[in-house]
Amino acid sequence: MIRLSEISTRSPEGIEKDDVREEFKEITQRIAELSEILYARKEHSLLIVFQGMDSSGKDGATEKVFRQVSPMIACAYGFKKPTDEEFAHDFLWRVHKQAPAKGQIKIFVRSHYEDILIQRVHGWIDEEKAQRRLRAINDWERLLVEDNNTTILKFYLHLSKERQEEKLQERIDMQRKNWKHNPGDWEERKHWDAYRDAYESAINGSEIPWIIAPVDQRWYRNYFIAKKVLETLESFPQTWPEVDVELPTS
Repeated sequence: MIRLSEISTRSPEGIEKDDVREEFKEITQRIAELSEILYARKEHSLLIVFQGMDSSGKDGATEKVFRQVSPMIACAYGFKKPTDEEFAHDFLWRVHKQAPAKGQIKIFVRSHYEDILIQRVHGWIDEEKAQRRLRAINDWERLLVEDNNTTILKFYLHLSKERQEEKLQERIDMQRKNWKHNPGDWEERKHWDAYRDAYESAINGSEIPWIIAPVDQRWYRNYFIAKKVLETLESFPQTWPEVDVELPTS
């Protein structure tokens, strides 16, 4: 049973930014190299799920970790409020078409879990429906794994309440971040404890384990996530595909 309150939001003691700077560059370069082989072989796909409180750094992690990967291979998608058409279908209808094809990496910046998080916190669905949706999510993820050779990495971006306040305030104080400011984020912050409970329920009810990523320090967040992504890519075949070519005879 995962208790988020028992897990640190900061890097382990003894690890400093300068210690991992060069290693992080090497890791992201290696991610780019192995992603090309993934794309060429078209045997596996990789789905990255980023979930976390507002300002936990979902966009930033995506940009930093995958900045060297071709956009032909890796792309991100963020799930916002459903449209009228999406509301008229089951909650996973809009999600399935965003799943990665073989050879691709897809990053969900917010994901299908929104439908058992914000809706649960605000009472738009009851506990019974939330659990029914969680079972459907487990079934859907199992389908991707078993039917399409998709590996799913689910990251909970573990942010402290104090650090969130600092990051939200930056959006007001720093002109280059003003565009991110949304008064609604401050309102959602009032539901911190309810969101924490909803996340713990989703995490502990998931068949595919979540990875708890400490994100109070952005440099460690990027390093932590990049290492996990690289470990996964290294578990796939690392050789270029060979094609039998018959040369014309003279």
